[in-house]
Amino acid sequence: MKKSNIIISFLLLAGTLSAQQVSEVWVPDLGNGKYKNPIIDADYSDPDVCRVGDDYYMTSSSFNCIPALQILHSKDLVNWTIIGSAVERLAPEEDFSKPQHGNGVWAPSIRYHDGEFYVCYGDPDRGIYMIKTKDPAGRWDEPILIRPAVGLIDPCPFWDEDGRAYVAHGYAGSRAGVKSILGMFEITPDGTASIGADRVVYDGHIDNETIEGAKMYKRGGYYYIFSPAGGVATGWQVVLRSKNVWGPYETRTVMAQGSTDVNGPHQGAWVDTPDGQEHWFLHFQDKGAYGRVVHLQPMEWLENGWPVIGVDKDGDGCGEPVATYRKPNVGKSYPKATPADTDEFDGTELGLQWQWHGNPNALWYFCDAASSTLRLFSHHTPDMKSLYDVPNLLLQKFPTENFTATTKVKFVPRKKNGKRESGERAGLVVMGLDYAVLALESRPDGIYLVQADCKKADKGAVEKENAALKLDGSEIYLQVKVKQAGAKKPKAKGDYRCECTFLYSFDGNKYIPFGETFVAREGQWIGAKTGLFCTRTWKSNDSGWLDVDWFRFTKK
Repeated sequence: MKKSNIIISFLLLAGTLSAQQVSEVWVPDLGNGKYKNPIIDADYSDPDVCRVGDDYYMTSSSFNCIPALQILHSKDLVNWTIIGSAVERLAPEEDFSKPQHGNGVWAPSIRYHDGEFYVCYGDPDRGIYMIKTKDPAGRWDEPILIRPAVGLIDPCPFWDEDGRAYVAHGYAGSRAGVKSILGMFEITPDGTASIGADRVVYDGHIDNETIEGAKMYKRGGYYYIFSPAGGVATGWQVVLRSKNVWGPYETRTVMAQGSTDVNGPHQGAWVDTPDGQEHWFLHFQDKGAYGRVVHLQPMEWLENGWPVIGVDKDGDGCGEPVATYRKPNVGKSYPKATPADTDEFDGTELGLQWQWHGNPNALWYFCDAASSTLRLFSHHTPDMKSLYDVPNLLLQKFPTENFTATTKVKFVPRKKNGKRESGERAGLVVMGLDYAVLALESRPDGIYLVQADCKKADKGAVEKENAALKLDGSEIYLQVKVKQAGAKKPKAKGDYRCECTFLYSFDGNKYIPFGETFVAREGQWIGAKTGLFCTRTWKSNDSGWLDVDWFRFTKK
């Protein structure tokens, strides 16, 4: 195991190092006063941002991944770190104790009003929830179901000058039976309950099919709703405006892909700089297995009262995304920062980048700061067909298109009456609708290294073993190399082919390819993820475990 020096150990135990690390694989700040897009090349789907003073706060869709609603912070809109999560467990417990792929938290919004932060999100099967806190990096209140309903999604609260408050939202066609429309209802000023009927305020079936993701603002006497249309992978950004909160609303397309390779640029947040002189828009791009990554675009308000997002090359009022641009002028320069990826497991808690596929159980893991390890105890999931059904997957987002993830582990399977039992397995996984593993497996005659994959896991398929090797010991380095092997200049979601090669090493220097190349697929509404697992096929009064020394992301 690694030996940290005294200074670093102190910082880690204080829980600060993960927030300070700068990724080795993707840094958007070019260091010359400019930035490159994506500003976050990871799956922070449906991002929303608010500014409070000179601080910016972001949240995004988390679906069934828990902790839910990760909260990010920035001072300049380019350099972001994860500071916490708004929801520790999703309710109802009996549902979210097991994977609920594609369900849960859809398209949230984050706002600041009267000294409190609000996150509003839709669960398509239950309704619209509101959460509050005074400290976005601390503990949030329990979510309140302010509008029980099936099919309401993508909500955004708005407080008017007269003290009244509203929530604009979309409709999930899969639940509501209709889509391409936007609705609104009034809420109490404290955000804890809805008032009156839900009303349709815009029908986009003719001009803006699949309009959703409403974000509401007010400027110059107009109510504005920023909404994406045209679908996740191929759409465009629409802005609606009206002098009356209930409409009628007129519309304009203010950003589209144009001649760029940024497909479907839409759904996000308008924010300004602290001095109010500059305007910016954050949105996502769907990159298939890599997820929905975050871009930052310059935005300008025209004299006619409409915004234009990106660069409007032909002056028609519709911009297109930028690849590089000058950084926002926020009054000073801030150091480079990125969302955490690498974890040395030196603290008493998991890094903020990790999420489970179900509400976590305290018996799944132990963060041992004394030995700088993470211990994952094997867990039995009844009726498990594959890892797709397992809640105790400890995963994080792909941090960019091309990277290597490596972990040093030691597998200690359970013994009964002095004999090793078969059926325990642990190791490295790439998870999506298909998945693949590089695993250590306990068998009657010893521990084996196994590479396997599961095609159409979401359809109930079972794993196929591609390679197996009996090991002399239980300590090993596991690695996966991920590369974008599609079009050289991708212009659509389907151009992002994600190839994964698994390797192992006994000394951390020489890595040996093992098994078959795996082509990753996205999950249900999320990008593919990588991380760790530890399972068993039987139920008993004790378990074996996997000790994880570290999990690192590098370019090579």
